[in-house]
Amino acid sequence: MIVGVPKEIKNKENRVGMVLAGVKALTHSGHTVLIEQNAGAGVGISNEAYERAGARIMPSAKEIYGKAEMIVKVKEPLPEEFALLREGQILYTYLHLAADERLTKALMERKIVGIAYETIEARNGTLPLLAPMSAVAGRMATQIGATYLQADHGGKGVLLGGVAGVNRANVVVIGGGIVGVNATKMAVGLGAKVTLMDVNVQRLEYLSDVFGNEITTLYSNSENIEKAVHRADLVIGAVLVPGAKAPKLVTRDMISHMEPGGVVVDVAVDQGGSVETCRPTSHEHPTYTVDGVIHYAVPNMPGAVPRTSTYALTNVTLGYAVMIANLGWKEAVSKDEGLRKGVNISMGKCVYQQVAQDLGLPYEPLKI
Repeated sequence: MIVGVPKEIKNKENRVGMVLAGVKALTHSGHTVLIEQNAGAGVGISNEAYERAGARIMPSAKEIYGKAEMIVKVKEPLPEEFALLREGQILYTYLHLAADERLTKALMERKIVGIAYETIEARNGTLPLLAPMSAVAGRMATQIGATYLQADHGGKGVLLGGVAGVNRANVVVIGGGIVGVNATKMAVGLGAKVTLMDVNVQRLEYLSDVFGNEITTLYSNSENIEKAVHRADLVIGAVLVPGAKAPKLVTRDMISHMEPGGVVVDVAVDQGGSVETCRPTSHEHPTYTVDGVIHYAVPNMPGAVPRTSTYALTNVTLGYAVMIANLGWKEAVSKDEGLRKGVNISMGKCVYQQVAQDLGLPYEPLKI
C-alpha cells in the first residue's frame, strides 16, 4: 500500500502523522511511505532522516494525496484539502465529526473511508488513540489556566498554590476521565484547591481513593456545577462523550457570576465544547473575554507541544496503520471490532450512529 503523510496546515499545528519508527515499520512490511517536504520540521525530523528511514519525500500535499491509498494525519482536513481527497482513499486521523457538519458532508461527498482516531476502541472499552492527547491536553489545561490567571495575561493575579497565609486558587475540573485526571494531577501538584466533578459515582469513589483529601469530589449536576463555578478561579471543561457532541454543562449565567479575571479552559471544544460561552480559537489568538472571564478554547491544544504530542500519538496509531496497510481496511476492520468502530464515513455514507444523530444525517451501518 502507498501511505502518504502530508504536512499539517491547521494554525500553529506542528505535529506530524508519522515518525521514523513508523516509516521503518511500514517499509519493512513492503509498503511505500510518502512524506510531504518539511512535514516533520516541527518535531525535529528532517527530510533526510525520513529518507534514511525509507520514505520518499514529496514536494507538495497535492502529490501526496494524488498518489497515496491511505492518508495518515494528525488533524482533520481543512476546506482547502477537501478537493485533494480521492474516492476510495483511506483517511486515518482525528476527525471529531459530531461538531463539524461541513467536514462530515465533504468527506461523504468525496466518498472516502474516514477512520477516526477518537472512536477506535480497545477490548476493554477505552479509547487508546485518544488517551495520549487527552493526557497532554489535561496537563496543558492547568498549565495554561495558571498562566492566564496572572495579571500580566489579563487574569485576576492569583497563584494556583498561594503561599503561606494566603488562600490557594479554586480549580474546578468537570469530567473525571483522562483529561480531568491529568488536569487534576497538575493542579494538585501546584498546590491548588481542586474540585473534581463527574456523573459516574464509581469513578468519583475511585478518584477519591487515588487523590485522598487533596481534592473534593462532587457529583456533576446543574446545582453542584453552578455553585462550584461561581467560586472558581479556574474552570476546566474535561467532558467527553465518545464520538458525540459535548453536553453544555456550564451556562453563560454561571460564567457571569465568576469574578472578573477568572479563567475557563474548555478542552472539549473540539467536540463542540462543554461551556456555553466557548467557541473555537487558535494558538495564534487563543483567548477572548466574556463577562470579564478569560476563555481559552484552542481545539488542537497538544499542537503547542508537538514533540511530546507526536511521539505519544504515534506510539498508539502505528499498530493500526500497519494493520490497515497489511490487510486493507475491510479485512482489518473485520478482524478487529475496535478498529471497526473507528470507521465514521464509508464511501459516501455516515456509518457512525452518534455522528449521524448529532448532525441530523442519515445513518447506515457499516457494510463490508
